[in-house]
Amino acid sequence: MSDEPVDDRDREGPPEPQEGSDEPQPALADADAASPPLETDGEGVVGDHPSPEPTYPDSDDDLGGVSTPPGDEEMPLADHIEEMVLRLAVVLLFAAGGTAIGLLWASQAIEFVWFSVFPSGGNAPPPHVYQPLELWLTRIKVASLLGIMVALPAFVYECYLFMRPGLYPNERKYYLAAVPTSVVLGAIGMLFSYVLVLPILFQYFTYYAEGSAIVAYALGETFNLIITLMGFLAIVFQIPLFIMLAIMMGVTTRRWLAQKRLYFWAAFAGLAFMFTLDPTGMAPILVAVTMILLFEGTLFVLKWVGR
Repeated sequence: MSDEPVDDRDREGPPEPQEGSDEPQPALADADAASPPLETDGEGVVGDHPSPEPTYPDSDDDLGGVSTPPGDEEMPLADHIEEMVLRLAVVLLFAAGGTAIGLLWASQAIEFVWFSVFPSGGNAPPPHVYQPLELWLTRIKVASLLGIMVALPAFVYECYLFMRPGLYPNERKYYLAAVPTSVVLGAIGMLFSYVLVLPILFQYFTYYAEGSAIVAYALGETFNLIITLMGFLAIVFQIPLFIMLAIMMGVTTRRWLAQKRLYFWAAFAGLAFMFTLDPTGMAPILVAVTMILLFEGTLFVLKWVGR
């Protein structure tokens, strides 16, 4: 037995806590007993010790303050583009089919529209063709109107299917209610233009030059004006829907819209004169009056129902 003093570092076991020390000592024995022995092959841990599976948040959980709708799934950008292209192809297929069907009766449709929008009583002026392809281009434009009308419901439905995974249930309800309403309002706007605005406009065109000139209407230019007005009034008739959605979403109130009505009237007049190409000013005035009546009518209905 050696009489040399034993160094503290040569002692086996954990060091004993010193008196007067408040530092907590690690419970090495407890830690060793709690952790199972690990097998290693020199390069890494081996054995039957499966790593814990990563947990992902639920689709309804809050992620960074932004909640995700139920059914929303992460998809690569390429898959989104592919789905969008396929759905657009379906819409174009409906549009092409409607246009092809419309070409069969395009000439009859041109004649029907021509004698409907001009003054009745046999005073409708005959159409004039000034370019070789003017008649065919007009037939294609008229047939395209039918193609658009056929493709519009398909476009609405395909848009809904594309956006459905990213919409909340209440947003789906608003979409399903607002989009058909928008289609109906657009159809009413086109019908309003065809029945009321266009006859008044062409009657004015026909009689304002009476006695001083003979007005000859070009087929292509006349139908350009007809199609432009019908399309623009289809958009104009969305004003009640836009107002209702803005109030429902809390963007504005009926009282604020009523207080700023003069600004809206000026904006309506500016848009009418900007998008309705008529140097006489008759068409912009009719469109502006229609927009103002729709705006004021919507505010009156909201005040009447108390919402």
